[in-house]
Amino acid sequence: MGFKSRYLEMVQIFLSGLMWLKDVPSMVLAKIEEICLQIKKTATDDPRRLIHSIKVGLALTLVSLFYYFQPLYSSFGVSAMWAVMTVVVVFEFSVGATLGKGLNRGLATLVAGGLGLGAHHLAIVTVASTFIRFFPTVKARYDYGMLIFILTFCLVSISGLRSDEILELAQKRLLTVLIGASTCVIVSICVYPVWAGEDLHKLVAKNIEKIGSFLEGFADECLRTIEETENGKSSLVGLNSVLDSKTSVEILANFARWEPGHGQFMYRHPWKQYLKIANLTRQCACRVDALKGYLNSKTQAPQEIQAIIANMSSESGKALKELSWALETMTKPSYPNNSHSSNLNVASKNLNSILKSDFFWEEHTNLLQVIPVAAVASLLNDTVTSVENIADAIDELSSLANFKIQDSSGVEEKSEKKKNNISLVSIVIDGGAQVKQEAQSSSVHAGN
Repeated sequence: MGFKSRYLEMVQIFLSGLMWLKDVPSMVLAKIEEICLQIKKTATDDPRRLIHSIKVGLALTLVSLFYYFQPLYSSFGVSAMWAVMTVVVVFEFSVGATLGKGLNRGLATLVAGGLGLGAHHLAIVTVASTFIRFFPTVKARYDYGMLIFILTFCLVSISGLRSDEILELAQKRLLTVLIGASTCVIVSICVYPVWAGEDLHKLVAKNIEKIGSFLEGFADECLRTIEETENGKSSLVGLNSVLDSKTSVEILANFARWEPGHGQFMYRHPWKQYLKIANLTRQCACRVDALKGYLNSKTQAPQEIQAIIANMSSESGKALKELSWALETMTKPSYPNNSHSSNLNVASKNLNSILKSDFFWEEHTNLLQVIPVAAVASLLNDTVTSVENIADAIDELSSLANFKIQDSSGVEEKSEKKKNNISLVSIVIDGGAQVKQEAQSSSVHAGN
């Protein structure tokens, strides 16, 4: 009985293994298909990644010539390996990152090699260099260079070679590092360059546009609440990427400061101003993100206040989108001398005056109904202030970077479109006054 059960168990294991072997080809094909789809998605999401890979291969091919051509190999020998290593560790995605790493590596090798030749206090210099790496300015721009400095200094200092061989070694290593770094920089700039400054410029403008789209979507949802329609809040998305963009903006700004003038970005472009704009944008996104709770609240404001809230949100969104367009096209913004600014001020004053009026408090004595409306009004007022701060920061950037002035024909065309649109503010004001008058007259009739 035991032999039979063991036999059946062995047969079952054999059949399971056979089925697994039968499924191996389909599993391999499925895995290959998954990898191909991943490669395709990575390449189509940002074709610059594929181009960057080709550029790295080209740079490695060029420095490998030190091994393939005997005259070059005879001059540098095994030290030619440092050129290959430099390409591998220096070549980055953007021009600014590549240039920054190349300069850091070259200067660190030069200085550390020179000091290492006559150094007798290895530990003291290493301790001091390591401590300097913690300085915020050094950490932001020269951390890689300080690391290479410590490495080269230690290698040269503890070398047991004779002084003439040390000098020859230092010379060959410095030359190969400079050749590798120069190859990276030349290929990065000349072959489909990726500029960190341009990416930073587009990212900051895009973040402002996302907040504008969110505010316009919030206004639409407020109006849908009035019309008692049920639709998905698909427009109320996109703020998470704005709130989480701090690290990306700071990295791009650091790389952009290494880049030479290119395109519309002049030499010594005010990249620090982008950090200020990005910081103000994130502050605005924090305030705007809190507005989502109002739509999920069961307590809604009266129609006249709801309409003013929608108008303030819509005008804020339009103002932000116009600022985003001005920044992206490097055009001097027209804010605050445009209709969006005046509409915002009018709507803000109307909302504040209604909330302060006796009529509002007589009609809404329940604090549970008043608090959500007052909270949204406060958030919208803070949002208007944030829009003004962003506009001031962009205007300051436009002065520092010499943005072009808007074409008068474009301004006239925009103003003509604005004239054709019905002003929601005036409708809200008239509607609010009419509602107030009807309520007062009805209370008089009730008293009689």
